[in-house]
Amino acid sequence: MKAIVATKYGSAEVLQLKEVEKPIPKNDEVLIKVYATTVTAGDCELRQFKMPALFWLPLRIYFGIIKPRINILGQELSGEIESVGKEVTEFKRGDLVFGSTQLRFGACAEYVCLPSKYAIVIKPDNMSFEEAAVLPTGGLNALHFIRKATIQQGQKVLIVGAAGSIGTLAVQMAKSAGAEVTCIDRTEKLDMLRSIGADHVIDYTQEDFTKSGKNYDVIIDVVGKCPYARTIKSLNQNGRYILGNPSFPGVIRGLWTSMTSDKKILFELAGYKKEDLFHLNELFQAGKIKPVIDRRYPLKQISEAHRYVDQQHKKGNVVITISEQPTEQSY
Repeated sequence: MKAIVATKYGSAEVLQLKEVEKPIPKNDEVLIKVYATTVTAGDCELRQFKMPALFWLPLRIYFGIIKPRINILGQELSGEIESVGKEVTEFKRGDLVFGSTQLRFGACAEYVCLPSKYAIVIKPDNMSFEEAAVLPTGGLNALHFIRKATIQQGQKVLIVGAAGSIGTLAVQMAKSAGAEVTCIDRTEKLDMLRSIGADHVIDYTQEDFTKSGKNYDVIIDVVGKCPYARTIKSLNQNGRYILGNPSFPGVIRGLWTSMTSDKKILFELAGYKKEDLFHLNELFQAGKIKPVIDRRYPLKQISEAHRYVDQQHKKGNVVITISEQPTEQSY
């Protein structure tokens, strides 16, 4: 089968289209023919191995000290079940599915084997393969952050780094919860944020939100780059600050703030559960969320897709199309 292989850590040029052995599912696994996957900021960070100090050493050991041991990227996918292991009862050949590869990665290939217990569910007929492919990573993390925020009707919510795969869905979920949502991102992304429901937008290249004098009930920092002390001052009493990409100093300061004030700093990582994917599907069916797709690339152009994401131009999601999708579906 064809796959994109990371030959070493580095720039987008380390990604090479190669012929590799097609995997065979174990007893508890499913073999998925991949129709679409994505390039996320996380994929690019892993390709370069630019990781927060808090996670650097354990992840380097896991992924490979000298060069990538897990060398096929891709965190999420949509596709079709081609075969199942003998212990699998939840899926059958021909099922159209979407889900997360979790720490196995491997979705940037024509086929991937995953345990059936992973966050993989049946794709609804009215959801395109591209929409399905972009929901797991952004959706599961956004859902986790919104739940931790315990947003109430009428609260003021600030989302930093709102135009990415996580942020665009978090904006829509916060609006669905009845919040007044302010979004922070780059100049060229603000119109898109308005189009998905943002009440207010801030161009961080022109304005420092911590100097505006405005306070918020919830601050969700998807990228983890806010100045901590000033951000805390922008949080209302009993407010919640969700650190989506915490540094080690941020964790320590967050614990101290939570212990010594009425403000709560939360930085738990999201879980990847089937029931949460079902919930995302319910939100999609109810019209409460709509995935934002910026660009689409074929598998052979994945280096170009990585360069685009590296440059921080991405609005929402970048999709990689792999195998030819069924034509009989109507969305």
